[in-house]
Amino acid sequence: MDMTKTLFLAALLVAGGALANPYEEQLANGMRVIVKEDHRAPSAVHMVWYRAGSMDEKDGYSGVAHMLEHMMFKGTKKVPAGGFNKIVADAGGRDNAFTSRDYTAYFQIVPKAALPRMMALEADRMANLRLTPDDFASEMKVVMEERRMRTEDNPQALVHEALNAAAFEANPYRRPIIGWMDDLEHMTWQDARDWYQHWYAPNNAYLLVVGDVDHAQVFREAEKTYGRVKPKVLPVRKPQNEPEQKGIRRVTVKAPAKLPYLSMAWKVPRLQDVDKDRESYALEVLAGVLDGTDAARLPKNLVRGQKIAQSAGAGYDGTVRGEALFMLDGQPAEGHTMAQLEAALRAEIKRVGDEGVTAEELERIKTQIIAGQVYKRDSMMAQAMEIGGFEAAGFRWRDYDKLLEKLRSVTAEEVQAVAKKYFGDDTLTVAVLDPLSVDQAKPRKSAVVTRH
Repeated sequence: MDMTKTLFLAALLVAGGALANPYEEQLANGMRVIVKEDHRAPSAVHMVWYRAGSMDEKDGYSGVAHMLEHMMFKGTKKVPAGGFNKIVADAGGRDNAFTSRDYTAYFQIVPKAALPRMMALEADRMANLRLTPDDFASEMKVVMEERRMRTEDNPQALVHEALNAAAFEANPYRRPIIGWMDDLEHMTWQDARDWYQHWYAPNNAYLLVVGDVDHAQVFREAEKTYGRVKPKVLPVRKPQNEPEQKGIRRVTVKAPAKLPYLSMAWKVPRLQDVDKDRESYALEVLAGVLDGTDAARLPKNLVRGQKIAQSAGAGYDGTVRGEALFMLDGQPAEGHTMAQLEAALRAEIKRVGDEGVTAEELERIKTQIIAGQVYKRDSMMAQAMEIGGFEAAGFRWRDYDKLLEKLRSVTAEEVQAVAKKYFGDDTLTVAVLDPLSVDQAKPRKSAVVTRH
């Protein structure tokens, strides 16, 4: 897609965002209902987002948010265990859920005629979930096996877990979403019940519907279903601000693997004010300068040019409830050390701080960002994720299109300024994988994993 066409489409999207669609109403119990009409296909995405993720857990209870997500499929007085999935499937749809640091979300993608049924089902389990010790015990085995497969048997996942635990002292992002294994072993079904009773309430949730629907009809249906659920007094959220880091932190993970791996994280600002903040946008553009396409600096210079790295990447997400990190990672090429890779990654950041970025790089990144937004809106699910995730970070969907305009306004000088300001030793945490022979992997009993 050429630049002119991309900017034209983006302008149309921004103009569209100024119209009434999406639509929003708030129910008397405090639950917000957001509807985005998209009549290109006779289907609808129905999502309920709870403002309760792993960052709301306490020490000793890590993983309870994710565990409750699993338990939400165990049925109510009206719907037996497994019945939720069957009803969705029989309607010709699909459903799932996911837990993050900042939220827990549940979704169904169904023919539009099935939407009222989905709303009734989701409202039912918001208020009437059936929790039993036996269901909890069986599902805990599934969650533990999930942790083994996704983290303990994944060396790079172990590195990232160790990095977060080292980088953060007070901020709850130090705990893994899936939970520490010791916490899972000591978790009880009452812990999951307490989490449900504390956080699963209409005044701590919002409903998002995207698709071939009439917004007024959705609002009426929401009142008939979710509107009957009583609000709750929510727990007090106290600040968990991270103290100032005063020196580089290093952690080494030894695990069976074929190749070493390096991950580096600097504490940087997150987006707090969509209108006034500038550095968050500049950091996102910086990440694009370093990574994202074959023409970006890390693959171009370190992988294909100097051949120091077998792989190298960068990442930043400033729309979070907690602390933001700017990440660099990679694996050294044969004949090169981890120290050489670390030095090379840091040199690329320093080069941006010393020399800035070219006009061509800046335009390429802006075109890439804008095109990504254009393509994202071809998918109803992507639109729902876009709106829902932005809301979960504490913003409002009405401000989302402003992000595109702010990113387009980032200057080369702003990118150079953040590269120069935030990448010293004092805010850096480095985690490395020291690979053990694969033969040293400890055998363990295999387990059967079932999807909820």
